[in-house]
Amino acid sequence: MRGRFITFEGGEGAGKSTQIQRLLQQLHGAGIKAVTTREPGGSPKAERIRESVLSGAAKPFGPLAEALMFSAARLDHLEQTIRPALARGEFVLCDRFADSTRAYQGTVGRIDAALIRALERAVVEDTRPDLTFVLDLPAEIGLARAAARRGAGTRADRFEGEDTGFHEALRQAFLDIARQEPDRCVVIDANREPGLVEADIWGVVQARLLPSRPTELAMAGGGHGGG
Repeated sequence: MRGRFITFEGGEGAGKSTQIQRLLQQLHGAGIKAVTTREPGGSPKAERIRESVLSGAAKPFGPLAEALMFSAARLDHLEQTIRPALARGEFVLCDRFADSTRAYQGTVGRIDAALIRALERAVVEDTRPDLTFVLDLPAEIGLARAAARRGAGTRADRFEGEDTGFHEALRQAFLDIARQEPDRCVVIDANREPGLVEADIWGVVQARLLPSRPTELAMAGGGHGGG
């Protein structure tokens, strides 16, 4: 049985990494194998592209150059990490995916939407998320969280360093994506205690994805461990 592909989207400091780890533990506790990954990155070649983009090296070439680099990274990530895990029947939990390119380079970077869609079709093909969580909170709160996470004296990366107006536009872009694709996307209020956010996410996963996997659930009490 093919695995399930769950992506997490949202602005900087929304808590995506935290919630991915919490969902991973929930799935393992239910006896379901799952892996975590991220974009840009998630495979050796893609991680090298991540370092280049987040350092700001591509910024002078504009949003289109960044979109092309993200697409190249995504292509390798899909081939090396995501598709093999899905083929093994595992859940894949990914910190960002194609929606981030739509939002960052498409909406905020003002790249033509048709071009963004064409890149996505060419790279993603039929490996589309089964479920996407959009973790939503005000931009200024997310930026403050990101700054606290970095710590004093650590330079913001390419996108964290943009101003609040950029990040508020990004927030609206993600909300627009969620409104356009309600069957796939679920907006979660991330401006709350992490345990409450976790409970909402787990409830959605149980309702939407787990009833179709009775074998795995039946084995939850029989030592079927995650990995």
